[in-house]
Amino acid sequence: MAIPLSYNVRNLAVRKTTTVMTALGIALTVAVLLAAFSLVEGLRTTFEGSGHPLNVLLTRKGSDSELSSNFPRSVFNDLKFKQGIAKNANGEPLASLEMVTVIMLSSEEFPEGANVNVRGVTPTGIEIREDCRLTSGRWFTPGRREVTVGSSVAKRYPTAHLGGKLKFGRGEWDVVGVYDSVQAARNSEMMVDLNQAAGDFERSEVLSSALIRATDEVARQALINDLEFDTRLNVKARTEKEYYALQTSSGDLVKYLGTFVAVIMAVGSCFAAMNTMYAAVARRSKEIGTLRVLGFSKVSIMLSFLIESLLLSILGGLLGILLVMPLNGITTGIGNFVTFSEVAFKLRVSPEIMMRGMIFALFMGAFGGLLPAFSAARKQILTALRQI
Repeated sequence: MAIPLSYNVRNLAVRKTTTVMTALGIALTVAVLLAAFSLVEGLRTTFEGSGHPLNVLLTRKGSDSELSSNFPRSVFNDLKFKQGIAKNANGEPLASLEMVTVIMLSSEEFPEGANVNVRGVTPTGIEIREDCRLTSGRWFTPGRREVTVGSSVAKRYPTAHLGGKLKFGRGEWDVVGVYDSVQAARNSEMMVDLNQAAGDFERSEVLSSALIRATDEVARQALINDLEFDTRLNVKARTEKEYYALQTSSGDLVKYLGTFVAVIMAVGSCFAAMNTMYAAVARRSKEIGTLRVLGFSKVSIMLSFLIESLLLSILGGLLGILLVMPLNGITTGIGNFVTFSEVAFKLRVSPEIMMRGMIFALFMGAFGGLLPAFSAARKQILTALRQI
């Protein structure tokens, strides 16, 4: 015969102070874990949701990123007319030679400055990125020191607002426009004229990468194979989506560090729950003896105390989720270990992350309540009834 669940609920309600303090300990542990997971999830969503499925990114073979790639202009001239590359309305191949570098901009969050990507592109590069829509101003004019910034850059860096001036390369650059893209990783970049940037940074012949648009998915894979096996070109070809997806490794350190801290806190929370349940067993010795006299088995008593500990952990888990929910949608930035620049993204507390938090809380409740529950079940009837 099982002990009614209402018995456990009433006992938790009677011990309000102890219940709340233990639940808060569990809640803080869950909140730390969920905060780390929401950061990683936001970063993953940003990168995996970026990149056009038909875009192919080319870098020098052996380089992990555009920043470390030395891509000769001559190689681009040899490959831009390959079969499988889509053409625009004028019959020109949708292929863009590009240069990527980083500059430092200061913000309220990082007064000392943070690295921001500057991407030199051709008009074709803007055409390939049709997802980038101007929200204010205009696109830069080729041949001038003008820059069009992503919405995340404009929001996070005061000097990058429309009408502002940025100093890099050989002079000052005018911010003439702000764009926004549904592919969030693009919003952390600034776009400038390729030839002007190459001249300023003395990289006229050796740039960073090339972005090309395939006609369809079959042509995309054939194009990748062709470029990879063409030893004259010596390029690494991969889809743009794959390139961005590889950058999710930037959040691994945060994930592991957050999990480590949460595990350390979980040990303390488990002991707190264990102490709470041991105290409950000591105070309710007569109740345990009475339950045994009424015919409840040792297994029923053990399960009852274990369930009570799990109810306590559920309360803590729910409180932890409530604590972390205000973080959902907050924009922050993190250093990208692939591009060595800051990437802006939104924290994301998904239902899956909430479920992980609840499972973690239940684990703490089960670990902290198992020994006290076993201790309660082992009490002898007469011994329990004698205890005050």
